[in-house]
Amino acid sequence: MGVVIESDDIVLRERDGVTELIVNGVFAMDSTEVSSELALADAAGAARRVLVGGLGLGYTATRLLANGAETVRVVELSASLVDAARGGATDQLGRLASDPRVELVVGDVADFTGTWDAILLDVDNGPTFLIHDANAKLYRAAFLRRCLASLTPSGRLVVWCEARSPELAATLAELAGHVETIVVPVTRGERTFDYVLYRAAAPTHRT
Repeated sequence: MGVVIESDDIVLRERDGVTELIVNGVFAMDSTEVSSELALADAAGAARRVLVGGLGLGYTATRLLANGAETVRVVELSASLVDAARGGATDQLGRLASDPRVELVVGDVADFTGTWDAILLDVDNGPTFLIHDANAKLYRAAFLRRCLASLTPSGRLVVWCEARSPELAATLAELAGHVETIVVPVTRGERTFDYVLYRAAAPTHRT
């Protein structure tokens, strides 16, 4: 096993050809199973300007570019992870950091500004299993309402969760009028489970 980056908040390491990301002492993701990260990007549709909360190992942003996105702003809480990307810690992160279509920003996605064709939130494991307690606000009505109001008329808000969250689904449905649940089956070894994406469109009538 080789440690690529180790800081107070993240560990990025290689093990048997697999890249692992540990955040705040909790396993976040690895490179063996990334179907939900790709599905998150695909759920944005034909978006040209996309705001992504959470860098991870860069699979979502890379897929967005492959799907035709022209501007991808990735807001990542960990300065160490952004530094790792800019330093080329992995080939994929290095390519993202040097791509002129990509803007890597260190900060809290709750502070974002601008108008977007899609907003993708993958900053934590979802409201039922938080890595950072402060991220709870990202799954509440006030922030989700602001996200929806920042979308272009055909825009989409998509939230990644490690498990179903009926409360989050109900909140999005109330704010947007409808929420779509996208289930992504995942197999790790002998274990099979579902990750969940919640997708809501920009409200037709805004106040």
